[in-house]
Amino acid sequence: MTDLPSHDLIAQLRQICGAAHVLTHDDPGADLSPWEQDWRKRVRGHALAVVRPANTPEVAAVVKACAAAGASIVPQGGNTGLVVGGVPDNSGTQIVLSMTRMNAVRAIDPANLTITVEAGCVLQNLQAAAENAGFLFPLSLGAEGSCTIGGNLGTNAGGTQVVRYGNTRELCLGLEVVNAQGEVWNGLTGLRKDNTGYDLRNLMIGSEGTLGIITAATMKLYPLPAAQLTAWAAVPSMQAAVDLLGLAHQRLGPGLTGFEVMNQFALGLVDKHYPQLRVPLWQDTPWCVLLENSDSENEAHARAQFEALLEAALEAGCVSDAVVAENLTQARGLWHIRESITLAQAEEGLNIKHDISIPVSRIPAFVAETDALLAREVPGVRMVDFGHLGDGNLHYNVQAPEGVDGQVFLRDNEERVNTLVFEQVARYDGSISAEHGVGELKVGKLPLYKDPTALAMMRAVKKALDPQNLLNPGRVINCP
Repeated sequence: MTDLPSHDLIAQLRQICGAAHVLTHDDPGADLSPWEQDWRKRVRGHALAVVRPANTPEVAAVVKACAAAGASIVPQGGNTGLVVGGVPDNSGTQIVLSMTRMNAVRAIDPANLTITVEAGCVLQNLQAAAENAGFLFPLSLGAEGSCTIGGNLGTNAGGTQVVRYGNTRELCLGLEVVNAQGEVWNGLTGLRKDNTGYDLRNLMIGSEGTLGIITAATMKLYPLPAAQLTAWAAVPSMQAAVDLLGLAHQRLGPGLTGFEVMNQFALGLVDKHYPQLRVPLWQDTPWCVLLENSDSENEAHARAQFEALLEAALEAGCVSDAVVAENLTQARGLWHIRESITLAQAEEGLNIKHDISIPVSRIPAFVAETDALLAREVPGVRMVDFGHLGDGNLHYNVQAPEGVDGQVFLRDNEERVNTLVFEQVARYDGSISAEHGVGELKVGKLPLYKDPTALAMMRAVKKALDPQNLLNPGRVINCP
């Protein structure tokens, strides 16, 4: 490895990508904050440069130049991550590799039910391209208007339809990746069966840019449903929500595409900060559930299924009241309420976020016990519990007591609250990261809750694929 002076590296990168697409702090009027500040505005790094390649050969050339210079690389998509995994550190020596110029839809194969897109393609644009071709791409999450498919793959994002379609990993058939040596692996196969060795695709997915840089992907498509219906139900307890989920699986089968749970305080924040959204049923119930039924036949069939489900749920006592959206506008309005919880929480002030997964059957006991533990240990905290109950993923967030400054609350309590929650997650055989990744925020916690043998294997993979530790160092796993 030859450590080149930074100005020589910058000159090389500008030769590769064009001067307009290599940004530094020395440029007149330069503002690198969109690439250096994380989405939650909790961390601000300092990059040597932001580089915006236009194609895979340019990515490969950038990686080779950085490897020769000994400069580490932080791949970045839409910069919507929540675990500080896509922004530079404060050293001023890292290159932020922004993938947003690589945003093309390369191909759609209707017979194979696949779409091939570049890593910088915004998720919403991928959804639209699929729909325009008469298909469904089911990955859906709150940041879909700005997050990119490369970032979704890098963190193995989940979203609201995992209960039917799985995480991003389950939606991917092939990848194109630039490795740490600047070599291109073209694995953009649309094959559903390929047993020719180690599964490199799944190794890259969820690795957060620490093993290779995803430049393109071949993703699965599905037929558009004939009908999609949405219902909003008030439930008396978390156990009732789990019981409703069981009924929904029985009555709707694979038609159940979404099942979200939200506690009263979370919905109260939406009502407080976005009163125009008109949150239904929230004031007289501790929990609400949002569920979606997709039907391959017709709307009448889907509505009949929903009505039968809700009637059975009312009789069983796991639902106290419910509404079914009468049209697409109403359905979108209900989903918009769910997706506004995070924004409303931000309006309320800084908070402690947890993205955890627990076996569905154990979630009621976990929530009851952990809520009580936090109330005892940190009096006055307000719990913002919501998430994807259908796949066991909760966003178990902790808001400061009323009138307490959020920044002070985090400073004084974040470490203690995290420890309490993570210890409870471990007791209930859960995971401290369900869909947001590990990033920098949880890299120090992983050795406490991950099997030691698994950690050793992960370090061995990292050292084998990235011996210089140049790809997003200090994220996912620490290597000396």
